[in-house]
Amino acid sequence: MSKRITSPLDDNTIKDLKAGDQVLINGIIYTARDAAHKRLTEALDRGEDPPFDFRGQTLYYMGPSPAKPGQVIGAAGPTTSGRMDTYTPRLIASGLKGMIGKGSRCTDVKEAMVKHKAIYFAAIGGAGALIARSIKKVEVMAYEDLGAEAIRRLEVEDFPATVVNDAYGGDLYEEGKAKYRQD
Repeated sequence: MSKRITSPLDDNTIKDLKAGDQVLINGIIYTARDAAHKRLTEALDRGEDPPFDFRGQTLYYMGPSPAKPGQVIGAAGPTTSGRMDTYTPRLIASGLKGMIGKGSRCTDVKEAMVKHKAIYFAAIGGAGALIARSIKKVEVMAYEDLGAEAIRRLEVEDFPATVVNDAYGGDLYEEGKAKYRQD
């Protein structure tokens, strides 16, 4: 049974989610990949305001393919989250509450999630065309010169994801490996 949640995320929602929970996300999420993360952290380091307020927001690590006629977006599958790990603790400390991607996160990111009560979701790799159906509206917000890696504001409806890392230190990937580990 999937839990329906709304982004931006609040502390009560995050507190209620545990590693392994299936969710359907509704509301607003933003896209950002490597180049955008670099620019965001550099702006924060210079004391500049980011192009949107991070507080409570969710970042989806995705660069879409071009939309076909009549569609708001092309395939919108996740990219490997570890590529953003260098920048992520700084963004979490600035109020980011959710991230969506694929693959595991480094120790620094997991520690930042526990310290600042944030969460990491996995989206299904290879299902970009199906995921795109949950995206109802797209708007480029910043760094348009980055093309597919520009920051986009997405309005989503029943965006499917799984909680991998919760705010308590739970890690679905580690739990899965431990279940099958032979001593």
